[in-house]
Amino acid sequence: MTGLVITSILLGTGLAMDAFSVSLADGLNEPRMKSARMCFISGLFGFFQFAMPLAGWFCVHSIAQLFAGFKPFIPWISLILLLWIGIDMIREAGNRQKPAVSFAALVLQGIATSIDALSVGFTISRYQWHEALISCLIIGIVTWIICLAGLWIGKRFGMRFARQAGLAGGTILILIGLEIFIKSFF
Repeated sequence: MTGLVITSILLGTGLAMDAFSVSLADGLNEPRMKSARMCFISGLFGFFQFAMPLAGWFCVHSIAQLFAGFKPFIPWISLILLLWIGIDMIREAGNRQKPAVSFAALVLQGIATSIDALSVGFTISRYQWHEALISCLIIGIVTWIICLAGLWIGKRFGMRFARQAGLAGGTILILIGLEIFIKSFF
């Protein structure tokens, strides 16, 4: 059980890096974000990082052929989603009348940053159902903590640089999308 926990924490940390960067961008873009919203956003990212590996595990145990056909499109989907959100964030950089990132955009960010976690289902495919569930829960909790830190850091810098924060946040999202896309070729 100790090995499962340590492996899950390491997997969660590695998987959370894209979500951390997006959280940082969201915090930059919305420097007056309330604590409840920060917990909600990081929880949303944690949920997707929990759900995607579990879905991958399920795919391995039931519909592996469908997932294999979907894998080449993962980098394209991430790129398109993050480019769209990043460009929208840059376009809305001066508008402080509404929350900087809508619920729909947060869901898209969650999907875009966790879609690669589907492949973790292959990594944990040797686990029994309860072990996979525990592993995915740990991954989700680790992601929640890391994203909360990203939001907090982004919010702190966003307060100092509120004018440029929306531009920086959108640019970061675009760069993350490009990174995910380019890494898929290596």
